[in-house]
Amino acid sequence: MSKKKIKKLITKFILNLFFISIIFITLIPIFYAISVSLSETNSLVSSEFSLFHLDLSYNNYLELFKNYDIGLWFINSTILAVATLVFALGISIPAAYGFSRIKFKGRNSIFKTLILLNAFPTILSMFAIWRIMSTGPVVLVNTRIGLVIIYTGTMAIFGIMNMKGYFDTVPNEIEEAAKIDGASDFQVITKVLLPLAKPSIIVTGMMILIYVWNEYIFSITFMTGEENFTLAAGLYSLQANETSGSWPIFAAAALLTSIPVLIIFLLAQKHMVSGLTVGGVKA
Repeated sequence: MSKKKIKKLITKFILNLFFISIIFITLIPIFYAISVSLSETNSLVSSEFSLFHLDLSYNNYLELFKNYDIGLWFINSTILAVATLVFALGISIPAAYGFSRIKFKGRNSIFKTLILLNAFPTILSMFAIWRIMSTGPVVLVNTRIGLVIIYTGTMAIFGIMNMKGYFDTVPNEIEEAAKIDGASDFQVITKVLLPLAKPSIIVTGMMILIYVWNEYIFSITFMTGEENFTLAAGLYSLQANETSGSWPIFAAAALLTSIPVLIIFLLAQKHMVSGLTVGGVKA
């Protein structure tokens, strides 16, 4: 074997070892949380705690379902996430296409205004949103519909900005060729553009789901009562301190909360890495 090949193998081995080390370091917090969730003692930071221990127990997970309403929290978060996903994509997809393809007066000004609104700190708008939702003929405080409206308004703007950039990369010639072949405007959108925009739609949908699943400020402000808790609000209520609470219970709940998003991400990963060229060939 030549010196050049040996040097190349050594370099490749060192790089692989480096990246494996980085992966292991980033996984340490997850291993730590798993170890805490399987621990029988509430000794998170004491000298007695060990990252790898033999006395593994699943009692903390069982206790979550016996003594806490984590199942109801899952249901609340799922309803909010799915409803927000449907409404936000239903608004942002046609709006993004309109901003990308239709030239109308004030288009740039409106789009810049949306960007400014999206950059506005959420916490500063809390009082105004509360006044709007708590007064008037329909009171939306402490209702799922109210939260869905807030989440949709927030994430629809993000979806418009994200997908408009993707629609801009789709050549107009693709639409013109479809129309020459006899496709109507509706068919061009549904059978040509949407398949091409599939990666962007999936990424946007993932971001919407993650945002709603982890959102905390609005959920505790506009929803009261343990029966209305989302997973984020429920996790906050499980936090332990020096005098009360259980860190193993909290770690178990945090891991269970992260599993659905992880599964969805793994299922959508192959679509997230596909690009415009692949979509064009498949179409």
